[in-house]
Amino acid sequence: MKIRELKDGMRRVDVDGVIIDKSEPRTVNLRTGGQANVADCTLQDDSGSIKLSLWDDMIDQVKPGDKVRVENGYTN
Repeated sequence: MKIRELKDGMRRVDVDGVIIDKSEPRTVNLRTGGQANVADCTLQDDSGSIKLSLWDDMIDQVKPGDKVRVENGYTN
């Protein structure tokens, strides 16, 4: 699927792209209690770009310039 085809509320999304940038991680409070770390990235393909949120262990797995595949994602 291409980024331009994504619409709000989609589930089970698979998309390929390149990480363009990544913010510094921040700590957020979860609705279920507890805390988690999250960092925002920009994911880009030849059709456009979107914000991609990385959680906890995923944050250190990518860096700008990496080609990634998001599997079973969702949009909101």
